[in-house]
Amino acid sequence: MRSKNTRYPEEFKNQIIKEVEEVGNATLVARKHDIVPGTVTRWVRESKEANKTNNPLNIDYSTNSSLDKENEQLKKLLGEKDLEIAILKDLLKKTTQR
Repeated sequence: MRSKNTRYPEEFKNQIIKEVEEVGNATLVARKHDIVPGTVTRWVRESKEANKTNNPLNIDYSTNSSLDKENEQLKKLLGEKDLEIAILKDLLKKTTQR
């Protein structure tokens, strides 16, 4: 574990908070980065509180799970299509070389 009085840059904190939101477990992320789990939990809590104060309508954008799922499905589909295109281009090169 790191020393007690370590200061982390805001960019690093934001990266950790984003990773916690993706993984869903602050303790695992803390262990991965060798940070005290309570510190990571506090960063996430403070981030959520800051988002509430910066959001006048109090809309929680971090829990748009249906949009996140759709986004992930679209990313996967795009990746598959890119792979198909690469395979077809490769086959086309092989057939034109003969």
